[in-house]
Amino acid sequence: METIIKKIDRNKIDEDVIEEAGYILHEGGLVAFPTETVYGLGANALDEYAAGRTYAAKGRPSDNPLIVHISHFGALERIVKEIPEKAVKLADRFWPGPLTMIFEKNELVPYGTTGGLDTVAVRMPSDIIAQKLITSAGGYVSAPSANTSGRPSPTTAQHVMDDLAGKIDMVVDAGSVDIGVESTIVDMTEEPPMILRPGAVTKEMLEEVIGEVAVDRAAILEDSKRAPKAPGMKYRHYAPKAQLILVEGEEKEVVRAIRQLTGAKEKKGFKTGIITTSETANAYPFGILKNVGTKKNESSIAKNLYRVLREFDEEDVQYIYCESFAREGIGEAVMNRLVKAAGHRIVRAKQITDLQSYMRILFVSDSGNCRGPMAAAQLKKKELLRAYDIDSRGMIVLFPEPANQKAEAVSMSHKITLQDFVAKPFTEEDLDGDTLVLTMEESQKEKLKSDYADLEAVSDIRTLGEYIGETGENAQVKSAYGQPLAKYGEVFEQLDVMTDKLVEKLNKEAKEYDSDWM
Repeated sequence: METIIKKIDRNKIDEDVIEEAGYILHEGGLVAFPTETVYGLGANALDEYAAGRTYAAKGRPSDNPLIVHISHFGALERIVKEIPEKAVKLADRFWPGPLTMIFEKNELVPYGTTGGLDTVAVRMPSDIIAQKLITSAGGYVSAPSANTSGRPSPTTAQHVMDDLAGKIDMVVDAGSVDIGVESTIVDMTEEPPMILRPGAVTKEMLEEVIGEVAVDRAAILEDSKRAPKAPGMKYRHYAPKAQLILVEGEEKEVVRAIRQLTGAKEKKGFKTGIITTSETANAYPFGILKNVGTKKNESSIAKNLYRVLREFDEEDVQYIYCESFAREGIGEAVMNRLVKAAGHRIVRAKQITDLQSYMRILFVSDSGNCRGPMAAAQLKKKELLRAYDIDSRGMIVLFPEPANQKAEAVSMSHKITLQDFVAKPFTEEDLDGDTLVLTMEESQKEKLKSDYADLEAVSDIRTLGEYIGETGENAQVKSAYGQPLAKYGEVFEQLDVMTDKLVEKLNKEAKEYDSDWM
């Protein structure tokens, strides 16, 4: 089957496209079209055969009910046994819009559409194209998300084509959708009405209209014999091809945990991705970063979530780590989708950060252009079991000075280049609890501890010798400044021995605290 793509402009709707799509639906065909939430896979909701085609195209289990879409309230009366007063109030406030309500169905609605249930889920989308198409098709269009079952929902026509090209008759392409996550589903056959799936219409918004609203928080297992009353309740949904892990906790702890997780996976040769926000996008040295929006406006996160998950698929990422979001407003819907996409694979950030003390190692010396960069370059060349962000800093750096010429010459003789090195000053931002600061001499350590005494992370400042257990003269790495090249060679050799011992210590810790998450 060839899938026809028809572009359409919301500001200047081509009625011929609407008529053609409506005719296909009326005759039992499948048409993907935009709604304000995601792209839906339309079929004649009153046609058992069309329902069967929908399940087949998506690879969707037949007990997973479809949502019937209508374009005016009067259409509801023809397909349900009763419309409770609370449903009327909710429709007055939120229809058309991203709200689905569940009612007892009548005989007009086939069991193929409802997944074998005596209830039917109904919504009235606000998208003008969706409204016109529903009317053109006869007034009743079942429309689950237009994707392969279990995959991230489509927010563009291209997403639809990626999954369903050759399996459906037409795609109506109107660009990106507005909201990005599926509608809120409320079961009106329960008292109080119960939210089965969170969305853009929040619990608080519903309760402003009808009073108490319950939330179904019971997890339905994969092998449950219970039929789901709404889409997304039983089977794995919204999932990328990669393994998605959701990391929960305080923001700073979450960032540290994700840095450790991605670093460990990258070290083992895996391709990793991170779902981050504008607030934390610059905090990660490893992995492919996807900024999903800002926590100041979680609607932006909802709109971009599925797009980002699909982009990771295109880049063949194997593991995705995602920051958690506040379960407030539409954030509740975002977290609901993420939990399901992760297959309930959730880890507490503290659980990870307790496994590895540091993710970053900074070598600190006086000018920052000799001992520190030599030690950093040596450590980068050695076999570490975990990935670390390794760098150096200077106590006194007045300008971005290149590496000391003698230090560079000695390093080159050992096939280590410092050619592109530029010295950087040590700042307060370098003490973040995730960084191990290793000074060359005791005096440098004491100076830093004194300067930053009010910071909790000051305990992470050690001398290199102290950290690896050296004592006496061997514990200090003295400056070779102003001395012959041979002295710089001695410093290099001393650092080489000390970084070997550092590798041994770090690798021992890695073996002791490794876990399934790593």
